[in-house]
Amino acid sequence: MSRYTWAGARRRARRYRVRLGQWIAGARGLRAERFPAGFENWLERYNPRQPAYYPDAWRATPEMLATPQPCPLAVVMHVHFPDLVDELVEHLRAIPVPFDLIVTDSSGTGATVDTSRLPNARSVKILAVPNHGRDIGPLAWVVNAGLLDDAEIVLKVHTKRSPWRESHTEFSGSGEAWRTGFLDELLGSPENVESILSAFAEHRTLGAVTSSGNLLGPEFWGGDEAIARALLRRLELRSNSSGLRFPAGSMYWIRGFVLQGLRSLALTREDFEVEAGQIDGTTAHAVERLIGILTEEAGFDLAERPSLPHVSSGAWKRFESGAGPQPLCRVVPFYLPQFHAFELNDRWWGRGFTEWTNVAAARPAFRGHRQPLIPGELGFYDLARDEVRSRQTELAAEHGIAGFMYYYYWFAGRRVMNDPIEAHVASEDSFPFCIMWANENWTRRWDGRDDDVIVAQHYDEVPATEFIDDVLPLLKDPRYLRIHGRAVLAVYRIAQIDGYEAVVESWRERARSEGVGELHLLGVDVGEVFDGVDRTTTDGVLDGHLAFPPHNHHWEWLPWEDLGVDERFKGHVLGYHAMAENAIASAERMAAEAGYYPGAMVTFDNTARRQWTADLWWGSNPYTFRRWIAALAAALQDRPESDRVIFLNAWNEWAESAVLEPTTRFGRTYLQALRSAISR
Repeated sequence: MSRYTWAGARRRARRYRVRLGQWIAGARGLRAERFPAGFENWLERYNPRQPAYYPDAWRATPEMLATPQPCPLAVVMHVHFPDLVDELVEHLRAIPVPFDLIVTDSSGTGATVDTSRLPNARSVKILAVPNHGRDIGPLAWVVNAGLLDDAEIVLKVHTKRSPWRESHTEFSGSGEAWRTGFLDELLGSPENVESILSAFAEHRTLGAVTSSGNLLGPEFWGGDEAIARALLRRLELRSNSSGLRFPAGSMYWIRGFVLQGLRSLALTREDFEVEAGQIDGTTAHAVERLIGILTEEAGFDLAERPSLPHVSSGAWKRFESGAGPQPLCRVVPFYLPQFHAFELNDRWWGRGFTEWTNVAAARPAFRGHRQPLIPGELGFYDLARDEVRSRQTELAAEHGIAGFMYYYYWFAGRRVMNDPIEAHVASEDSFPFCIMWANENWTRRWDGRDDDVIVAQHYDEVPATEFIDDVLPLLKDPRYLRIHGRAVLAVYRIAQIDGYEAVVESWRERARSEGVGELHLLGVDVGEVFDGVDRTTTDGVLDGHLAFPPHNHHWEWLPWEDLGVDERFKGHVLGYHAMAENAIASAERMAAEAGYYPGAMVTFDNTARRQWTADLWWGSNPYTFRRWIAALAAALQDRPESDRVIFLNAWNEWAESAVLEPTTRFGRTYLQALRSAISR
């Protein structure tokens, strides 16, 4: 037999494709060196351990970064020409609701704002910035500093002169006329601003509003497309050259999340060119175009002021301080209680082992791979500490999350990793919770299969009927999450339990007799290899199923040779964007299925556990995630209110990168995306 087997040939071919891909990626990187924001340039600079960039001088004056009780509305005003400030201030007087005013000043002369003329300006911050990155760089620093974290709507304006406009025949009017047009249409009068704000209040898909003639298309890419493409790659997004629509001139009303999400670009001062009067081909110009791309990627529409629908309801009052958004549905993320030391982990992995050990050890498998994923403001926490759990629930509640679904580990009468939920129950924390019985083997591979078992499920030793007695104290807790008044109890692998129909009925009877009331029993929609069952076969046994992506969602394998993949990588790269698109297209159909609760995932990437044999989804980013959640929330609106529930993978699955919690890479942007998607 020839030593050149077909299997060997395939391995060699794959190895050559990887090496070719590495060469292509390197060649592209060399071309990218022509501009500061090139992808390879950024990778050389980026440090996943560093916090988001903004000027050190701001850090030295922390009182400038604090905004007690921020307003739903914020105004970001960039000043380079101080003589135009009074004109802007006069127009801002038209805003009829309280707002926070953030001024970035690159004039070098110390801009002043007469706040006595702005009675609705509740908080005013004037922040000095270098003349670098035009008005866009300073906007990125404002976002990175968290100054827009709570803004629902933002008005962005600046002291625009644009003398170059007169020499370009494709544009009409002078720079002064351009500026006046923006201010008159975006502000102009209280009645005009009320109409714009009412349109935002009544139309959830309205994302950004600019003035007449300033919503431009692909003919205005100019020299910015390559830079925009490099920036989008940071988000694992590919550009659609012909689909460009963006608000030119960088003045607009916009949803807060679109700007908050810029935090995920990890922009630093080094991404922007030295100021030389450029009128095209800079990072600032590219980000100006990205504003339109990212608005639409998040599921929003762009509009010019005259095209807004007429609204006469006074809905603008929704943005008065204290009004607050209302949730469209309840979102319940899964919660992993692995982040504390306990005896079994000490025995199998070494004293002090927690999931963080795996997370910190991950290595990137390709150029730009988001590994290791480093925690942000919560740090490498220990769930044995009450203050950690308290901060988690505070963050979750701030962003509209309705409760946690704890993974609950019970093996033939033995609890494992139960300390966090027991501490939650013992605390005075009012945050709701429920549980999913993770009834699978606990293995060294963290996959629940039958290999390398640490602790197995032995239903013959302690019957599954006894599980209900273990969790009755949880189900009786007044904070326990309910649907239609029934306590939610999910089981991961229901078909693994022989005769589960009788087991389920015994649980129901026991819950009734113990005063819990009725149970709302849910199976997890997983594949056959994980003991999944056809959703229609459990009618009359379970009350429904909950989605748990990536299980039973659309999988699309991606060619990954051009990612610069390490030749040791033998895993799989799949498309997050394709999964999200399929889920969005199916949202209404799935929402119409009685008893089915849809779900989404932040992403899935188990490099921290599997390293070179990982499964990972390329293309996850806060904007696409927001669009996915928004589609599910909209599809659920025909259901009874109690039945509008989305389950989410996950709050803190750090070793699978399915993380809503803040990271150094994304900050709070996934939480902000979620809050935006489910708010009205």
